[in-house]
Amino acid sequence: MCGITGILMATAGRVRNAEPHLLAALKALSHRGPDDHGTWLDGHCSLGHRRLSIIDLSPSGHQPMADTQGGIHIVFNGEIYNFLELRAELEQLGHSFATRSDTEVILAAYRQWDTACLDHFRGMFAFALWDASLQRLFLARDRVGKKPLFYSILNGVFYFASELQGMLAFPDVPRDEDLFTIDHYLARGYIPAPWTAFKSIHKLPPAHFMTVQIKDGALVEKIQRYWHLAYFPKSAMDMEDTSAQLRKTLTEAVRLRMISDVPLGAFLSGGIDSSIVVGLMAQLSDRPVKTFSIGFKNASYDELNYARMVSQKWATNHTEFVVEPDAVSILPTLVKHYGEPYCDSSAIPTYYVAKLTREHVTVALTGDGGDESFAGYDRYWASRLSQRFLVLPGAGAAAKFMAALLPDSHDFRNPLRRAKRFLQAVQNPMVQRYDQWLGCFTSAERRDLLTGNAQSEIQKRSPSPDEWMSGLFHYYRHYDVVDTCMAVDVTSYLPFDLLVKVDIATMASSLEARSPFLDHEVMELASRMPVHYKLHGRQTKHILKRTFSDLLPRQIQTRTKSGFGVPMQEWLRGPLNPLMRDTLAPDVIRKRGMINENYVVRLVEEHSSGLTDHSNKLWCLMMLEHWYREVLAR
Repeated sequence: MCGITGILMATAGRVRNAEPHLLAALKALSHRGPDDHGTWLDGHCSLGHRRLSIIDLSPSGHQPMADTQGGIHIVFNGEIYNFLELRAELEQLGHSFATRSDTEVILAAYRQWDTACLDHFRGMFAFALWDASLQRLFLARDRVGKKPLFYSILNGVFYFASELQGMLAFPDVPRDEDLFTIDHYLARGYIPAPWTAFKSIHKLPPAHFMTVQIKDGALVEKIQRYWHLAYFPKSAMDMEDTSAQLRKTLTEAVRLRMISDVPLGAFLSGGIDSSIVVGLMAQLSDRPVKTFSIGFKNASYDELNYARMVSQKWATNHTEFVVEPDAVSILPTLVKHYGEPYCDSSAIPTYYVAKLTREHVTVALTGDGGDESFAGYDRYWASRLSQRFLVLPGAGAAAKFMAALLPDSHDFRNPLRRAKRFLQAVQNPMVQRYDQWLGCFTSAERRDLLTGNAQSEIQKRSPSPDEWMSGLFHYYRHYDVVDTCMAVDVTSYLPFDLLVKVDIATMASSLEARSPFLDHEVMELASRMPVHYKLHGRQTKHILKRTFSDLLPRQIQTRTKSGFGVPMQEWLRGPLNPLMRDTLAPDVIRKRGMINENYVVRLVEEHSSGLTDHSNKLWCLMMLEHWYREVLAR
């Protein structure tokens, strides 16, 4: 795992003058690669690399790296898990290798297949490859979006970096915030690709590659998608054969991710996915697996007892950490690393478990991605139930009436709370239901939240957050409702929320996270399964529990999914209430000029008094304000 950056200039000879800027970007990315760093430049292109040594720890793994024939140079962030198999194939095709690294395999694969080399990689990656013969920079991201890549084109100069911190180290890249994308943030708590919070900086979307070529003294860019996760045609295999294939494919995905020249372990939440990963690691390893868990004093959010059950079953070398409210003292650090507003509060415990894990190992396997492929979220069966419920005469009115009768609850595991949320959402179309279960501020709420001037600026561009999400649901409209919701998650919530959280939280501690469930062969196998293999009645992850029942303690198989949450509503009413009031004080809000202070005051008072739970909205606004302070320094 590493940090990459670079500059491409249409005019020859100027790039050497920008070398101090490249070094500044590398310094900003030092946490992503504390073991080594390097630069390379020619007349047009300069490349920079920070290395976290995982495979081939020798100096021969140094980057930027050139291929054996010269003329092609690369900086690479990530892992190509099937590099040994690819290397053998490429050797048969006449290629030779001077190192044991997967980076050199990318160079040879490019030499053999050009941009189609991406079809051969099984891994997580973001890389930039300069081909001097074509005067072309080739950049790519992995299929799901595990590894980030940001870029900007300004006045005949192309900049790129692994993080926004790296981009902002280039003095010529403006820091003007983009109210249009901040509106997207307020809607969902994240900013989707290709946008960022800055007008002049963009994200390369997952499963896309980009070429920037010098032609007639100008830069010509082209972006292309190279992979889609297909949900049709459905597999004709019966449950037994499908289960056997799943066991084989996921086991291989875990085995490949255990290839490392440095110590590795696993995050263990006590849920189905991380428990399966740990069980497979234990079966594949000749020594105890090192596992790491995070917990809270609030019993509704604490899962340490479940993690201990799995640890005891496999006799792992287990380490735990309990997060207290004062953990938010790391907010300035996190906000700087994210570089743009991001409001998933589970980033706090993720950062702490990564920091704890890095004290013992350099690589950690995770259970990320299991929910989105195997129908693990309650909203999947709730969406199916909603579809069936709404065909009943008078269903909408009945749902509204029943929701009003149910009491509010601050315990997110309370079944009455879940029932109330379902009844409140079921009255709406699918897109609105999804946003009600997963979003922050609805379109109506943002009209009240944002000032008139901010709304006028935002409305100059499209798509709006609602139009963007509606477009995703429209694209998958011919799918079963459960497949539709999973496909939308794989193209939105997973890459732009969950994977951003894990990449930033782990790399801030120089820890590499690997996710077997995000192996594209596992995901492709799962997407082609009939829906009832995954969601069987109300039982989520049916085939996972059936296939790996021997790896899971009974209590893990039957427990209700709780998610990786933070007791933020309790914290904001208690120990963090002063921080909230300071961060969202009327004079602070007024200074920004984009948010109605009276609306925010009402949210703060209603939440503080216990009238209702606005913790998600308040945290969203708090993180926006911290971004202004820490990143924009305003």
